[in-house]
Amino acid sequence: MTTHDIVGKLWNLCNVLKDDGVTYHQYVTELTYLLFLKMAEETGQQDQLPYGYRWDNLEAQSAPDRLEFYKVLLIHLGGHGSQLVKEIFANASSFIKKPATLSTLVSEIDKIDWYNARREGLGDLYEGLLEKNANEKKSGAGQYFTPRVLIDCMVAVMRPSLDDVIQDPAAGTGGFLIAAHHYLKAHNDFDALTEARQRKLRRNTFYGMEHVQDTHRLALMNLMLHGIDSDPEAGGIHYGDTLSPEGQALPRATLILTNPPFGTKKGGGLPSRDDFTYPTSNKQFAFLQHIYRGLKPGGRAAVVLPDNVLFESNVGADIRRDLMDKCNLHTILRLPTGIFYAQGVKTNVLFFTRGHSEKGNTKEVWVYDLRANMPQFGKRTSLTREHFAEFIDFYGPDPWGDNGSHRHSRAGGNPELARLRPYTREQIAARGDSLDISWLKDDSAEASADLPEPAVLAQAAMDELEGALEELRGILAELGEEVEDAQL
Repeated sequence: MTTHDIVGKLWNLCNVLKDDGVTYHQYVTELTYLLFLKMAEETGQQDQLPYGYRWDNLEAQSAPDRLEFYKVLLIHLGGHGSQLVKEIFANASSFIKKPATLSTLVSEIDKIDWYNARREGLGDLYEGLLEKNANEKKSGAGQYFTPRVLIDCMVAVMRPSLDDVIQDPAAGTGGFLIAAHHYLKAHNDFDALTEARQRKLRRNTFYGMEHVQDTHRLALMNLMLHGIDSDPEAGGIHYGDTLSPEGQALPRATLILTNPPFGTKKGGGLPSRDDFTYPTSNKQFAFLQHIYRGLKPGGRAAVVLPDNVLFESNVGADIRRDLMDKCNLHTILRLPTGIFYAQGVKTNVLFFTRGHSEKGNTKEVWVYDLRANMPQFGKRTSLTREHFAEFIDFYGPDPWGDNGSHRHSRAGGNPELARLRPYTREQIAARGDSLDISWLKDDSAEASADLPEPAVLAQAAMDELEGALEELRGILAELGEEVEDAQL
């Protein structure tokens, strides 16, 4: 049984929960609790769990009593066991209402060929589930799931090394950190590393922060199954808000890979941390400040950001100028539309290197347009590694983006038709420090011209969600009153 087969089998179990009113995202969270218990048994790590609250204890319960025991187990593990166990089960509760539903899940999970699952890679299995969840639009998970092919492209050109301290301040389920770990494993013999090197790799290489608790527990599970120490005392992904003082505690990095959230901070308030030169309620601009301030001199970053970061005036222009002063903003990759969960989202990847001085670090910005005249990506047309092949070749072997001669040699031919073009710092200043640069005639532009900007889409989605939640609260309150009246 391959990883693909096991992922399909586990995903199909969500059908068992549909009649129990469980959503796709809730299902993945629920499955995470059960898989952690089962995988701890399979990998010999049951000592992380307190005695009496393990997979075999859950399995030993009679079918009618299993659900009540499971609910007690979840609460108990939130405060007992290893630090990792307490983080994964923090404030855990079950969405399952019927004892038969839980018994079916336990039985089906137990039937899986875990020997082959371990051989195929438990981390890849779990990541497959997360990707399934993100691709299921009803789950809403796609809003924080960066396409794997884009992550792999960003990692490939940034070339992580064993000396790096790697950070994702908007970690989601840990995709960027996992991809960086995969890259290191493919280019190094981990078994041949000295003990000190192995300890540094496990405990002092990968750092992140995620502010949604359910997503945080998925990220911890993901890191653990990929062999990355996710104990909060050993780096890993912390539960917290990067735009609060908690974010200031993240160690300075030599490599930051991230796709931060966009939109306006809820309520329109400013970030609660006080170390930003340019306070703003705009999340993407606040995260951008965290990123370039959080790099060590010579550190590099690859960051997914929406179009408005490139052109917004006032504080936006101030932050762009500060970025280009403090860092060498050497590359902008204009991404195709439609590769994220909302068709109108227009995004870019900014690649920059922190300078050793505070001024004048950006001399020339290369813009690579992968948006104009590209297909509409979706279920029929998938974004693949081949779509990035020319960009990766153009980027070249230097992860700091300093290889100007390589880039100029790749920019031959007709410059009016080429997808890449350099702009000097003086040319950008003449544009009012706007980086929203395009020159190719886009035959598909008219079809998408009226689409709203990302921040507008994000705010509309949040407003719609909050309205639905408020309506649901009202229904639940009415039901509660009816039950109370009936009891009286």
